[in-house]
Amino acid sequence: MIAPSNTYKIYLATTPVDFRKGMDGLANYVLSNFDLDPLSGAFFVFRSKGRDKIKILMWDGTGLVLVYKRIEGAGFVWPKLSEGTISMTKAQFEALFEGLDWRRVETANYHHPKLT
Repeated sequence: MIAPSNTYKIYLATTPVDFRKGMDGLANYVLSNFDLDPLSGAFFVFRSKGRDKIKILMWDGTGLVLVYKRIEGAGFVWPKLSEGTISMTKAQFEALFEGLDWRRVETANYHHPKLT
């Protein structure tokens, strides 16, 4: 799997998309529906009408990359249907990709020491 670094932004589309769309169709969807640049290096995560398929679109600096996954069993955990996107952390994305409930993943609070 292509894993994002902590510097990448990850956007989850909250409404299902037509899974017949390829790279160019999804890139156009990002431009027209989210007002975001699909060539920014961000990860754009799309869901099918069912809960069992996911597509991930990203620009790696040399071209568009499309990852497609079909999961067996109960399917992926998705947020309630709404318009727009949800930003995700790397840990949430990795949990979603593995079929885990990504909504339960939280970032730990770190206290940075103050230099005196």
